[in-house]
Amino acid sequence: MTRSAWSRRWTRATPALLGAALLSGCAVGPDFQRPAPPDLVSYARPSLQPTTTSSEVPGGEAQRFVAEQQLPPRWWTLFESPSLDALMAKALSASPTLIAAEAALRQAWELVYAQRGAFFPTVQAGFSAAGQQTSATLSPVLGGTNPSSTFALYTTQGLLSFTPDIFGGNRRQVEALVGLAEAQRFQLEAARLTLTSSLAAVAIQEASLRAQIAATEEIIAIVARSLALFRRQYELGAVARLDVAAQEAALAQVQQTLPPLVKQLEQTRDLLAVLAGRFPAEAPEERFELAELRLPQDLPVGLPSTLVEHRPDVRVAEAQLHAASAQIGVALANRLPQFTITASGGGQSTSVTQMFANGNPFWTAAGNVLQTLFDAGTLRHRQRAAEAAFEQAAAQYRGTVLSAFQNVADALHALQSDAETLKAAVAAEQATKVSLDLTLAAQQLGGVSYLAVLTAQQAYRQALLTRVQAQVARLADTVALFQTLGGGWWSRSGREATMSTEAAPLVSRE
Repeated sequence: MTRSAWSRRWTRATPALLGAALLSGCAVGPDFQRPAPPDLVSYARPSLQPTTTSSEVPGGEAQRFVAEQQLPPRWWTLFESPSLDALMAKALSASPTLIAAEAALRQAWELVYAQRGAFFPTVQAGFSAAGQQTSATLSPVLGGTNPSSTFALYTTQGLLSFTPDIFGGNRRQVEALVGLAEAQRFQLEAARLTLTSSLAAVAIQEASLRAQIAATEEIIAIVARSLALFRRQYELGAVARLDVAAQEAALAQVQQTLPPLVKQLEQTRDLLAVLAGRFPAEAPEERFELAELRLPQDLPVGLPSTLVEHRPDVRVAEAQLHAASAQIGVALANRLPQFTITASGGGQSTSVTQMFANGNPFWTAAGNVLQTLFDAGTLRHRQRAAEAAFEQAAAQYRGTVLSAFQNVADALHALQSDAETLKAAVAAEQATKVSLDLTLAAQQLGGVSYLAVLTAQQAYRQALLTRVQAQVARLADTVALFQTLGGGWWSRSGREATMSTEAAPLVSRE
């Protein structure tokens, strides 16, 4: 056969192979249907008010839950803190966690592309050269003219193998890998949300510690002034040494609470640096104070029916459910006949230039059908295992949805309670401050005992710290609400959005 004739055979075979590939249109097994969102009109019970209470203090503004608005993708800007915005930008570009999650997403899609290659034939080319010397003893017996002969043999051939996806087993395998890639995409969103939420929470914690340190230093100054007054009164004989000793003990106790707060502040700064992708020695330049963090008043909570679309963990569970559904089709297709087509062709000669000369080319073509007749139930049990895995994934999906709605309801109730707690804390602080001022004024005149002074000081110190913690709780629980709502990733646009969504389309499920 001439090279041109051999080439024409391969040309005629190509449409047949493509036609076989088109037979892959059907896929056995269930077609995945996305679970319907819960039919709810509210995240929580009717006892939840749409607006929280307010108090006359910075950070005591009323907050309103707005169902008609969606959370912005850069939700931390609602706190109106340039320092927080700058730190977030640094962390999002340098966090090893996000870099690893992005690499895992790319890996997942490359596995999808690799599996799609099974839709097409595999073509390989090979060349071999071998040298041979015939036996001098056997050559005359076999009719040879020379007592011995040495020659080279050259072979060039092409190999083609193709497995038509008749029952859609490969299509379902690709679909399963697409589901896992989608799960990885939303794990990236979850990692991003966890990082930004953690950064915001730690920044608020730093502001809280600075406020607690300032409050403690204020109490130390008050107690120190009171001690100085007691000492003067003791020198004048107006009070006993017991009064002075009690006030000295009170001052020492308050001073004792300051170093642990400083330690926590330094450790918080270390954590901020690490979250931003830096070493602790490279602490961020940004500092956080309570006065610089504005409490968001309008909280975009969206509609309950959209939560399953927006929560990354719910979308991960849905993608895993999709992959489990496709694996049922894979297991079912493995129980059906398996078709393969193989072909090879080439040339062989003792001369490189004569491999495709007349009489030297060769070719083979074969088709094969393989059906498992007995495997002791292996394939059947694998199908049942895939069905059980799907039921497990479905239950896990529902559990994730229930937890998501619980998280949002808990955050909403927490914000409502935080506002009431802060209002009470502000009232307590004001009352104890008045009591302390009156007590210290009476101390100037020698009209109160040291016990009254100590009691007033301790009451004011506790009320002051409680008020600071109540302010911090409102900020922290606002961050928690934004996290439970999904973080607003669905509203991103431009390159930031395509970074996590750039992928191949889903395979057809028809």
